[in-house]
Amino acid sequence: MKIKILQKLTLISLVLCSVYSCKTEPKKENIKTKPNLLFIFADQYRQASLGFLKEDPVHTPNLDQLAKEGVFFSEAVSNNPLCSPYRAMLMTGRYSLSTGVVENCNSQRTALGNYLKKDEICFSDVLVENGYSAGYVGKWHLDGPEPTPPDVKRVWDTWCSPDRRHGFSFWYAYGTHNRHNAPYYWTTDAKEDEKTYIKKWSAEHEADVIIDYLKNNEKQRKSEEPFALFWSINPPHTPFKQVPERYRKRYEGMTHKDVLNRPNVQFDDNYELKRGDHGVEKRLDQATDYFASVNGVDDQIGRVITKLKEAGLYENTIIVFSADHGEMLGSQGLMHKNVWFKEAYKIPLIVHYPKKVKPKTDDILLSVPDYMPTILGLMGLENKIPNVVDGENYADLFFDKPVNRPEKQLYFGGKSFASKGDARGFRTKDYTYAVVKHENGNKFHYLYNDAKDPYQMKNIWGENPTLDNKMKTELATLLTSMNDPW
Repeated sequence: MKIKILQKLTLISLVLCSVYSCKTEPKKENIKTKPNLLFIFADQYRQASLGFLKEDPVHTPNLDQLAKEGVFFSEAVSNNPLCSPYRAMLMTGRYSLSTGVVENCNSQRTALGNYLKKDEICFSDVLVENGYSAGYVGKWHLDGPEPTPPDVKRVWDTWCSPDRRHGFSFWYAYGTHNRHNAPYYWTTDAKEDEKTYIKKWSAEHEADVIIDYLKNNEKQRKSEEPFALFWSINPPHTPFKQVPERYRKRYEGMTHKDVLNRPNVQFDDNYELKRGDHGVEKRLDQATDYFASVNGVDDQIGRVITKLKEAGLYENTIIVFSADHGEMLGSQGLMHKNVWFKEAYKIPLIVHYPKKVKPKTDDILLSVPDYMPTILGLMGLENKIPNVVDGENYADLFFDKPVNRPEKQLYFGGKSFASKGDARGFRTKDYTYAVVKHENGNKFHYLYNDAKDPYQMKNIWGENPTLDNKMKTELATLLTSMNDPW
């Protein structure tokens, strides 16, 4: 009798376990198989400042290792090389004219619609809809402060209310400021007047926050869900001099004339910068600080990678490293960004996922709107890519499958541009072409044979009318296909 009862209980137990298992197993399986995502982008970090390229005099062992183990996209560009436009393209998979974010967000551009709209379907929205716990740390710079008239000093920073965060349930961010050594942040539940002020280098403090997020002791994320964390690091953005002393030591006793080794940074016999002005020369005194910041950013990324390994998360986390744009740093006699020259236009892009993707370098002409659909494709969410994206899903290239490789990368420049005019252009494997239209209607053409002149030392526009006309025609065709009225 007891045996029969035990047999019945065992049978019931097996049935219940089977039912329970059917209900819960898919969820457990998803946790194990869905990759986490850590998307890191550093502000104003040019591609030449990746140490393994042996161009700039930088020390980046952690990024070098990511590139060695991952996929390095050697021809990635920032199609609109400014902070806000890049971020809008990254989040939406759409070009600047599609998002309306054509310049940096501030109070004088809010009335023009220059901010990320609430109804955009963002990268984070897609991930959250598909079972991810999403977090954002660092600089946001996608909201429009309350509008101010042109004669009133513009406002740059603003609070991002929870209903504008596009699914990010963990929030440790600010709009925009350049307080590297004394940053402030709005936390997830903070109200507009509740800033958290920190006395620490921002990149280091944010690494602390991310390490705590990975530990998850305070339930910053849902432990039963994979995470998608976006980390926007402000350094090496200006002011370059706001960098810890320990990173400066590598450049002790050096000046900008010792470290700026690109041939398109030229000094005359008196060691004055050619093709620049006194203002550029003065700002170049901080070139060593820029490279020190690059070293520091790498160091903090290394701390986060160490924690991923300690927590057993490293193998199943896709790590992406990129930048919103580069930095001219005296090349062509210019500083900063928003020009078509390589130092501002070309950006790092490393995708690290050795669990499934073999290391390689790929020279596909990738554009920022391609990032969202391509990474979603890599994450197995290719069927969830919004129909409205302008970019393409190139995830097949991670597995050496053929893709339709683009022939051009758009260059888009707004009016906050060094030459005070709108600009359009494109880049191919061999050429960079840009047209600047000034407010008086005059147009200036710039054409460089990158294959023969990699540092873009000579504008060849006007030397070959056939080539010139070909470039003009191809630009017109490209802009027409994008409904650009320019």
